[in-house]
Amino acid sequence: MSITHTNILLETGTNELEVLEFTIAGKSFGINVAKVMELMQAQQPHMIPHTHPCIEGIFQPRDEVYTILDLAQYLGLPPSENSQKDLYIITKFNQISVAFHVHTVENIHRISWEAIEKLDELLYGGMDGVVTGIAKIDGRIISILDFEKITYDVNPATGVQVMDIPNIDSRMNSSKPILVAEDSALLRKLILETLNNAGYSNVVMATNGSEAWKILSETKEHTNNIRDEFSCVITDIEMPQMDGHRLTKMIKSDPHLAALPVVIFSSLINEDMRIKGAEVGADCQLTKPEISNLLVEIDKLVHESA
Repeated sequence: MSITHTNILLETGTNELEVLEFTIAGKSFGINVAKVMELMQAQQPHMIPHTHPCIEGIFQPRDEVYTILDLAQYLGLPPSENSQKDLYIITKFNQISVAFHVHTVENIHRISWEAIEKLDELLYGGMDGVVTGIAKIDGRIISILDFEKITYDVNPATGVQVMDIPNIDSRMNSSKPILVAEDSALLRKLILETLNNAGYSNVVMATNGSEAWKILSETKEHTNNIRDEFSCVITDIEMPQMDGHRLTKMIKSDPHLAALPVVIFSSLINEDMRIKGAEVGADCQLTKPEISNLLVEIDKLVHESA
């Protein structure tokens, strides 16, 4: 069963997304349709010994082998009462393909990122939490899961790796802040550590595009040149309240901010997303988890503004 994307996703910078609603043990969860390739009926997997407890095994429906991750097991919820009706959500992000085992798939909802409420990290576990936001649809609360965090927990090699950067003294860096917009607490920590290790000690963190935009809007009120205040912006795409494409479009549409370089750093980067990023004016687009390439681009942007 393939996923049909609506025309709204052909437009760029609208701050809207499509959420695929699915259930596990009767509870509603959501995933960005941009991560989803197709839906398939669950089947008997090929077992692999000595794997993570949440990994059911692998299967090969066509030419590609998919790892099956049991979301009920990962979330600590009971298994399906009728596993014959269970489904796999086949995903592609972070340059990996994973089949997430769920119990039912309900619907696809087109909503604004503004409708996704940011959660209190203290309440929802901070770096240990896997819910990035909630959407209220038709009287139901749908928890939007952090699938990057889930795959990282099962296999840390799939995530952004903190790098040990040699010869920091010989590398060009900048005392001007780098503004980072990233909703995942884990990713914020890893990006911050990597930038700090690379000699960029002045990093301002925002948990979504809306927070980043507020920082930039307040800053531009007391400067004639935004490049005197920030060296660049690094933004994820998927974020509650305001996504990275909308943030980039607003920056590049503002005459006081347009000169500020914007780097989109996201697990969703593919050919279609590169077109969208280019349409909103991104200076660079990089896919997670290759943070070494991010540092190369940041060095170039800092050098250009020096």
